[in-house]
Amino acid sequence: MTSQPGRLAQLGSALAATAALLAPTAHAADEFEYVAMGDSAAAGPLTPHPDPNLLCFRSRVNYPRVAAELLGAKLTDVTCSGADISDLSGRQHGIMPPQYDALSARTDLVTITIGGNDVDLVPAAVSCVNLFPEPIGSSCAAKFTAGGRDELAERIRVLAPRFDEVLTQIKRKAPNAEIMVVGYGTYVRPGGCYPRQPMWARDADYIQSNVDKLSAMLGARAKAHGAEFVDLGPVSKGHDACAAPADKYYEGILPTSVAAPMHPNAKGMRVFGKAVAEAVAEAAPYSAS
Repeated sequence: MTSQPGRLAQLGSALAATAALLAPTAHAADEFEYVAMGDSAAAGPLTPHPDPNLLCFRSRVNYPRVAAELLGAKLTDVTCSGADISDLSGRQHGIMPPQYDALSARTDLVTITIGGNDVDLVPAAVSCVNLFPEPIGSSCAAKFTAGGRDELAERIRVLAPRFDEVLTQIKRKAPNAEIMVVGYGTYVRPGGCYPRQPMWARDADYIQSNVDKLSAMLGARAKAHGAEFVDLGPVSKGHDACAAPADKYYEGILPTSVAAPMHPNAKGMRVFGKAVAEAVAEAAPYSAS
């Protein structure tokens, strides 16, 4: 097997010549093996073209599929909606093989998006729904920060050492792989857009601030372990759930396209897949040939 730096050099040279990744790279005799791991932010629940594994609500137009096509990679996609860190080593739904099982010494690239379900971000966001303007109702931000303690921020802090172990395990099981940690994006703009998305401004800001904290933690831990981090926050800015239907990459509580609430839609997945492929190209030590 060709060494991982050599494979990335080969891939990087090919990608540099494709004019912004407009053509896939070929690996006929020695395939570039890519394993995608993670939760629904990677799997793409309810977006078009579901794959046959209906338990995971995995789309065939999710960002791993887009990135694999651009890279000309052989993809093993074990992303699964609802996954948390325990499902990387355990059997989700009691049936699915552990996601770690997809890794081997032949793996050249791993992407992972995980942590949102460990800190219950989506249920937290759903708890922020208010059908009426203030003061009719209650603020989720006030509830989560009662007594001067930020409950969601504390969950993220506690998650960090568990994610360290995830990166350690990936490196142990796929020692030749480039590891790309893919963060969570900009789901809602500052101040939100009540009532178009039924979340008060302070609650929208609170939820997004914790999405940002989760991504920042993932990025910091990736750097500490020598992995790369793909930050989807800037990529999705202005394309949040408040954007016009033609412009948004994330659906809100009330979706306007075929995708799960508070998840990327097909357009977002295309953009995120391209961002991942570009990050792989930038990480590759380009050959002079």
